[in-house]
Amino acid sequence: MSVTFQTPLFPLSAHLLPGGKMSLRIFEPRYVRMVKESLKAQQGFGVCMLNSKGDKELNQHIYPVGTYAKVIDFDMLDDGLLGITVEGEFLFSIDSIETEHDELRVGNVHRIDAWHAETFPDCEATALQERLVQIIASYPELHALYSEPPVSDMSWVVYRWLELLPIKAADKQQLLEQEDPKVVVDFLASLIE
Repeated sequence: MSVTFQTPLFPLSAHLLPGGKMSLRIFEPRYVRMVKESLKAQQGFGVCMLNSKGDKELNQHIYPVGTYAKVIDFDMLDDGLLGITVEGEFLFSIDSIETEHDELRVGNVHRIDAWHAETFPDCEATALQERLVQIIASYPELHALYSEPPVSDMSWVVYRWLELLPIKAADKQQLLEQEDPKVVVDFLASLIE
């Protein structure tokens, strides 16, 4: 049984998964507060996918599987906004959400177990690894984030594909909830062929 803990939630249309890095511009007061408190406490926060069809009043606009992330760099941008770079650490599932006075959502969450390396199929994995290396090398913004991508780690490779591919958030949620990564690898392999 996973331990339940509380974490602020930052819903985005972009997706961040474990091992991934993302640069963000923070301007809403609730998220400025979230980042300041996270940095002060040396803790992270949850980055979640937005559900455009979910009821915001009932906090159904946030999909249940998110990524616990920590700030690895920050700076004041030329436009006066706070710029941060975050890195995903692990997946979690939201049990419940509370709304604070400034509309910041805080989730009661529990950690989701990571996929194990030995459960990935070899043949499809090689194609996914090779193609991902090509893509990272082709896009300067990706190369800046991942100058030495750990492509021998198949979980890392699969998470990067799930971040990069234009798959509906609901479908990504289903893939992330899979206990057998072979299902996810087969799906991704079918898309990049």
